[in-house]
Amino acid sequence: MKDIGIDLGTANVVIYVKGQGIVLNEPSVVAIDSDTKKVLAVGNEANEMLGRTPGKIKAIRPMKDGVIADFDITGAMLDHFIKKAIGKRILKPRILICCPSNITQVEKTAIVEAAEHTGARKVFLEEEPKVAAVGAGLDIAKPSGNMVIDIGGGTTDIAILSLGGIVNSESIRIAGNTFDNDIVKYIKDKHKIIIGDRTAEQIKKEIGTVYDSSKEETMEVKGRDAVSGLPRTITVTQEEIESALKEDAMKLVRATKSVLEQTPPELSADIVDKGIILTGGGALLEGIPQLLKEELQVPVFVADSPLTCVAEGTGVLLNHLELLDN
Repeated sequence: MKDIGIDLGTANVVIYVKGQGIVLNEPSVVAIDSDTKKVLAVGNEANEMLGRTPGKIKAIRPMKDGVIADFDITGAMLDHFIKKAIGKRILKPRILICCPSNITQVEKTAIVEAAEHTGARKVFLEEEPKVAAVGAGLDIAKPSGNMVIDIGGGTTDIAILSLGGIVNSESIRIAGNTFDNDIVKYIKDKHKIIIGDRTAEQIKKEIGTVYDSSKEETMEVKGRDAVSGLPRTITVTQEEIESALKEDAMKLVRATKSVLEQTPPELSADIVDKGIILTGGGALLEGIPQLLKEELQVPVFVADSPLTCVAEGTGVLLNHLELLDN
């Protein structure tokens, strides 16, 4: 019987199979026929269709802000990924799924039901920052404070952990997708060019920063002229992208300060000594560690493999089920 761990993210689904490690990492995208609602493609194949499909084919993200926006399509996506990860022969695995902290009981129930529809024997639900901390190699079982900021696609989870549990946390809907939207809006307002989400993400990865950059990098961006409707190419600078992202980056800083202000003083002392660990794809955005370090006056480190920390954490927890909350 195989146990599997799933990082069910807004941007990507990562699956860990006990004894095998990470076996799947694909975008949380499903392409459907809008007339029949039939699923046509899932994951990488569907992601290639985003923004490029003919009228009756829709490429959609069924997860929004870390929670299920479309129950049926999320279920179909999970079913496809689980079969792809473990094959069709094995029946009724135990599944550990990660969700953002601070989601409602209704949202938690929806995630569990979607997993049960795939034929799971037992479904465990665990909060992402706790699993990310375990995946980053932190020993959260000791009576000592650990702080994790998990910057995903739809949400950022900020949490203080001690004695195997979350002491206090906050989940905010400012994350990778927010920064992409900031870039889309800035380029439309400033340059009168309309670009897609994938182009915005590419800009973010190549020249995006949220901290004063001494580098004067530029990038050619192709899009549609908002006035003439014709294709146009412009050049954007790293300084421009920094100004586009700064406001939301500072909201993330303020949310982190708020969590720290509610932390018991003994645990705060531990965090000053150990620092804050960043996980999730957003941790790779240039300048995030420097900005947090400067604003919070606490050491900040990026985990060794921020993109897969949550999935790797599920692997550890599947071997120590006593650490799970349910």
